Amino acid sequence: MSTTTDFAALSRVLDERWTCRQFLPDPVPRRDIEQLLRLAQRTPSWCNTQPWQVVVTDGAATERFRKELLTHIQSGVGPAPDLEFPAQYTGEYRQRRRDCGKQLYDSIGIAKGDHERTMKQMVRNFELFDAPHVAIITTEADLGVYGAVDCGLYINTFLLGAQSLGLAAAPQAALASYSPFLHEYFEIPEHRHVVAGISFGYADREHPINKFRTARENVDSVVTWHEV
Repeated sequence: MSTTTDFAALSRVLDERWTCRQFLPDPVPRRDIEQLLRLAQRTPSWCNTQPWQVVVTDGAATERFRKELLTHIQSGVGPAPDLEFPAQYTGEYRQRRRDCGKQLYDSIGIAKGDHERTMKQMVRNFELFDAPHVAIITTEADLGVYGAVDCGLYINTFLLGAQSLGLAAAPQAALASYSPFLHEYFEIPEHRHVVAGISFGYADREHPINKFRTARENVDSVVTWHEV
């Protein structure tokens, strides 16, 4: 296969990938999940440390986790992520975040100021958007920020692999905000930090929330050339 063809294939997968926020109930065959995990395992990492460990749910285990996570959150326990979340969003980062949120809420007819429906949609994160599977990604705490960066690369490979297999996925930092619960529920040792979750399965393509797409900045707005 020529390099031109390789580049075109990668570009197509990147262009077509999107975050699914409503899944069909149909489970993904185990052989397809294993194929996806083998692909993700090829992710590069600093000094080949491969710091990621992955918990994957299937079948009734996903339903139990979904139910117990939601019960935990509704009990009033506050978020306590292993890794520090953004302190604030300012400038263009705030604007991009707001634009994404507006697209999401517009797609399902939630008006600005409708706090009740906004909260219900936020809770959908913890219902895994009805996905039949979720992957919880953790890193070795001693590897610090670069272990988490390597796990970010793993998540990206997972997302692109899912797209190439005809699957849909939703990377979710929201799940990591309740890391103490995840540690206890999945028996994740304290020397592992929860980075994120990925809900995955088959997309409900008829649902309006799956019809909007976010934009990307032009290269010129993020790249500074030094040529002299």
